[in-house]
Amino acid sequence: QVQLVESGGGLVQPGGSLRLSCAASGIIFEIYTMGWYRQAPGKQRELVAHITNGGSTNYADSVKGRFTISRDNAKNTVYLQMNSLKPEATAVYYCNANIRGELLRGYWGQGTQVTVSS
Repeated sequence: QVQLVESGGGLVQPGGSLRLSCAASGIIFEIYTMGWYRQAPGKQRELVAHITNGGSTNYADSVKGRFTISRDNAKNTVYLQMNSLKPEATAVYYCNANIRGELLRGYWGQGTQVTVSS
């Protein structure tokens, strides 16, 4: 059984930085695209950034130039470095990954809260 576990969320002041991590564990043969999504209160879940197993990245326009997604394939981990945070970044951040284990399917983490407030 595959699990994704996020960490690194918390409370930060506007203009501050946070680094989120998401580690995959279990029976894993290969991890394809990994990504971060977020869901603010009363809003739909939206893509923040994703990265392929080859290292190609894609970002939402609202975070380009401030957020950086990266991955460590040896550790089955994806990161999201968030700089110059704005209050509108407040949301629950979810990790997502397409993983070939006993099955090939997408998995979600449990989410980690990010709050940007003074």
